[in-house]
Amino acid sequence: MDPFKPYRQRTSLGASEGKEARPDFKGMMDRWEVQFRQLQIDYEKFFNGAETIPPETERNRLGAELRRLRNSRLSSAEQFRLGTLEGRFNSYSELFNRRQRQVEQGLHRAAARQAAGKSAGLDPRQGVTVGTQVESAAVDALYTGLSKGARPPKFDLDSFGKYLEHQATLIRQKTGCEKVQFRIEQDGDKMRLKAKPIRDQESQ
Repeated sequence: MDPFKPYRQRTSLGASEGKEARPDFKGMMDRWEVQFRQLQIDYEKFFNGAETIPPETERNRLGAELRRLRNSRLSSAEQFRLGTLEGRFNSYSELFNRRQRQVEQGLHRAAARQAAGKSAGLDPRQGVTVGTQVESAAVDALYTGLSKGARPPKFDLDSFGKYLEHQATLIRQKTGCEKVQFRIEQDGDKMRLKAKPIRDQESQ
């Protein structure tokens, strides 16, 4: 009789269970992205007046999930993907916070009708025109437009703003125009940014 057989069996079983018990981090991140996309839709409903309460509880829950994943034992590839998700979440949170402050200050829905002309000028599908300065409202509008595709942008809000300023400067220098119009076009499941110079007579 082998007195160590039960011990070896327990050890083998424990090792096998430990290997199989590794969490499915890829599946977790896949589900997180789906839920994050729904969060974006819910926020748009709130900002458009279809909902009266912002989905803060869901945003906090998704943020907590990212923090739990950050404290997990991830592979290098999983850590890279998590960093991308965190960057997107932080950028959208900044955008949500900014727009929510506008709501609280009465600059969004309460002033929407009075500022109809201005709001129409910030329709990313119709085109957003910028001059020598790219206003934060223009950056927000175009970034939000890009975010409505099936594949949201992987860059953050600040990087996008700097990119717009750089592109506008290059176009003005190349064409001699005073203003540049950016607009969002849908190409399959992607949203693409287009730009064209605006002459003085076109902007009048």
